[in-house]
Amino acid sequence: MLSPVIASYLLHVFEIRPQGTVNYGELLDVSTLKGQAHNIENNTIFRARDLRGKWSFISIDSGQCDEYCQKKLYQMRQVRLVQNTEKDRIGRVWLIDDHHLPHQELKNEYEGTVFLSAKDSDLLSEFPAVHSRRDHIYVVDPMGNLMMRYPRDANPTKISNDMKLLLKLSHFEH
Repeated sequence: MLSPVIASYLLHVFEIRPQGTVNYGELLDVSTLKGQAHNIENNTIFRARDLRGKWSFISIDSGQCDEYCQKKLYQMRQVRLVQNTEKDRIGRVWLIDDHHLPHQELKNEYEGTVFLSAKDSDLLSEFPAVHSRRDHIYVVDPMGNLMMRYPRDANPTKISNDMKLLLKLSHFEH
């Protein structure tokens, strides 16, 4: 049960990075997410603890979702899909930081993504950013800890390689 925490700790302490990569995810000080948001799809309260049990990609953006927002959603979906048999161990979350709701076409295109209204939520303040939270794709481990972020325009192949390593290091014995 502690495998994800140990894996993220080892990656951080020993600065394990694939050789030759420039856009490798930035390891953050591990922090347990505590806030909540509103799940748009089923009109329920979403608590950060609901992220437990899977690795999660998190994107923060406007519900109007400009071109860069759509690029992040696409990358999160594709990186998850290329994990093949391990893809079900990865979730995708879009924290909407304003009062705009995404168009149904966008929700259909990124089916499987959890759409959360987080405007005025304490949850948003838990995500550190260099310039803007909208620049990053964040990673939360299966214990609900925010542990990594990717920079604006990160290389999806390198994100995928990171996830392969994290999934391998955190593989649970059944």
